[in-house]
Formats: sequence, C-alpha cells, structure tokens
Amino acid sequence: MIMNLICEFLLSRRLGRQLQRAGGAARRALKDNRLVIPAEEKNPPAADAAVAVPRPLPLAARWLLLAFAALCLVLAVIGVIVPGMPTTVFVLMAAWAAARSSPRLHRWLLEHRLFGPILRNWENGRTVSRRAKWSATAAMAFCAVVIALTAHKAWLAGLGIGSMAVVLAWLWRRPEPAVPD
Repeated sequence: MIMNLICEFLLSRRLGRQLQRAGGAARRALKDNRLVIPAEEKNPPAADAAVAVPRPLPLAARWLLLAFAALCLVLAVIGVIVPGMPTTVFVLMAAWAAARSSPRLHRWLLEHRLFGPILRNWENGRTVSRRAKWSATAAMAFCAVVIALTAHKAWLAGLGIGSMAVVLAWLWRRPEPAVPD
C-alpha cells in the first residue's frame, strides 16, 4: 500500500511536468495509470473513442516492483502452509506489482492453478468467492482463539481480534462471483 502511494505520487509528478510542457494542444487525462488521449474532435463519432497509451515505468521502479511482487508471492506461499497467515492479500499485492513490472509474471499468476481464480475474481468486479470467505473466517477464528489464550496483555488480544473482525466484516461485504448457468 505504501509502495503504491509512492509510485503513484512519483508518476503523477512526472506526468504533470510532461503535460505542462505539452501545452493545450490536446486534452489529456490520467486514468488507471494510463495516459488517455482523446481522438480529435473532427473525427466521426465512431472514431471518437479515447486511445490508451501505456506509460513505461523507469527501470529502477520496475525492478523494485518486481522484487515486491516476488516478496509478496513468497509470503502468499507461506500463507498457504501456515495457518493464520493470509494468502489472498499477498496474492493481490503480488498481482498488482507484477502487472506494473512484469507482464510475464502477471500472466503466470492469472493462469496459476491456486492463485489464478482468486485474481480473476478480483479483477472481474472485486469479487471474493464464498469458499474463500469461509476459509478466511475459519483461519481467523482459529487465530483469535490462539491469541486469546496466549496473549500476555488483554488489550493486545483485543486489538488483534478487533482487527480480524474488521477485516472479516469488509470481506463478507464483498460481492460473490456470478455462478455460470
């Protein structure tokens, strides 16, 4: 999340300088990390669609994002094995970083047997399957019991369990993917 904010800040400053130099020759807008250049007004309505031109990231930023994606992927694999360690969050962060740094890694993640369905559901409407919701609920309930029994201070246990409750409330409010007929 912090890496996302830093990258967006740096990119927006760089793009702002480029747009100032370009002047008012064409209307330009920043949308979904792409520079959108509308077609000329004299074109017919069918050709008036906006053209998205991807902005390449600097090499150092791509390498940092690739390293971040690899780290998140390692943590996601650990999360598959270790109870209570989240998997979905790390897979989503790895996919976000891979989409901006390595199309090959992003494609591999989307086609992966274990991580692919989670990512495709998220990219297609920010949905979470009911199975993933129940798995997260069971893992967090188990962790809440462990925390309650082993915490040295009651307020620490309350903080951890409260955080899990907030995440679960958010998770259960996410829509579920449509069931194909």
